[in-house]
Amino acid sequence: MSSRVVLHAGPAAGFDEPFEMLAACHDRVRCSLDLLQRLHAHVAQHGVDAQASDAARDVLRYFDIAGPAHHEDEERHVLPRLRDAGQSRLADRLQADHAEMTRLWSQLRVGLAAWANGGDAALDATVLQRYVDLYADHLAVEDEQAFVVARQRADAADCAAMGQEMAARRSR
Repeated sequence: MSSRVVLHAGPAAGFDEPFEMLAACHDRVRCSLDLLQRLHAHVAQHGVDAQASDAARDVLRYFDIAGPAHHEDEERHVLPRLRDAGQSRLADRLQADHAEMTRLWSQLRVGLAAWANGGDAALDATVLQRYVDLYADHLAVEDEQAFVVARQRADAADCAAMGQEMAARRSR
């Protein structure tokens, strides 16, 4: 495990392309989930060392800050468009996934916070796998279904307003 993992090289899309930005965030989620799994294996084999603490801080930073902002983006801009398109069941499922991810994350972050500070703590492998599996399935559904429908229901003005709102919320 390298001492510093680059979760992303930089934004692949900006707020002027909000759906592309959401898709690029999914790539960063996948990288962060991979790092989380590698971190868990590393700690099981080597214990909590400096590399593990650095990686734990990276994972915490992503899922504490970027993850919730991304979910809020989707709940403000994607899920309403799904409901408007008659896809309420899909929107409800994705929103329920967000709630379950938040619940699972709250369990995982306790151990990760200890690791980030060099402490030893158990990370429940079952909770970790459930989190990773739920996220993987969720991302695929959003990429293959939700974003397609939502993008079709957003014109250029909608996309501009969406991007401006996303940017403004992150600058607070």
